[in-house]
Amino acid sequence: MQRYEILLNIFTEQSKDILGENLTGIYLHGSAAMGCFHWEKSDLDLIVVVKKSVSDKIKRQYMDMVIRLNEQAPAKGIEMSIVREDVCSPFVYPTPYELHFSKAHIKWYQEKPEDYIEKMRGADKDLAAHFTIIYYRGRVLYGKEIKEVFAKVNRTDYFDSIWLDIENAEEEIFEKPVYITLNLCRVLAYKRDNKILSKQEGGKWGLENVPEKYIGLVEDAVKAYDTGGYMKLDELLARGYAEYMLKEIMGEF
Repeated sequence: MQRYEILLNIFTEQSKDILGENLTGIYLHGSAAMGCFHWEKSDLDLIVVVKKSVSDKIKRQYMDMVIRLNEQAPAKGIEMSIVREDVCSPFVYPTPYELHFSKAHIKWYQEKPEDYIEKMRGADKDLAAHFTIIYYRGRVLYGKEIKEVFAKVNRTDYFDSIWLDIENAEEEIFEKPVYITLNLCRVLAYKRDNKILSKQEGGKWGLENVPEKYIGLVEDAVKAYDTGGYMKLDELLARGYAEYMLKEIMGEF
């Protein structure tokens, strides 16, 4: 059993203990569900579905549990959201959530837990993308089957959600070259071929579908993703690639 599977089992059992009968199910998405997980550079992406709203007292217990388990998590940590069942089907967009956690929020919660619990609720457009991955590629860790809980996200809402990740690609490709290069590929793969892909799969799709002059760039991104290595960019080529991909993506819509 892989190390992250042990952590997922503990997360599931402790979630059941804290949420009790209110828990509908726990669903895995992201790289761990799509077969391209790397302990050194991946996170564990989870959606926890409940029947009704969660009290602040229960949220505190839950956050304390997640913070403890995050110490045993992979490099990028645990990322999870708690959502009500009634926003999953019929699907609501932007999607309301009860609670959210990622590694970036640890200090806020530890220093001001009451403030965190009060403010970490609202609506999140990213959930449309997460729900889509769950619907087509996700894994049930506990509870009801996926299509009993999640409705299919319509094309417009899904695209709006994934567009948020790439809309500033011309600038962000220099800050996050591997992520942006591969993400542009998987978004275009969806727009052209309706494919729901991981970043790794998106890169491999890109090797067969982007213009020849960008093949080397995509190859470098795939290699860096697979090995955790560094990706050196040719600035003009990278900017041209981002411009081309954004134009193709918008043109396909």
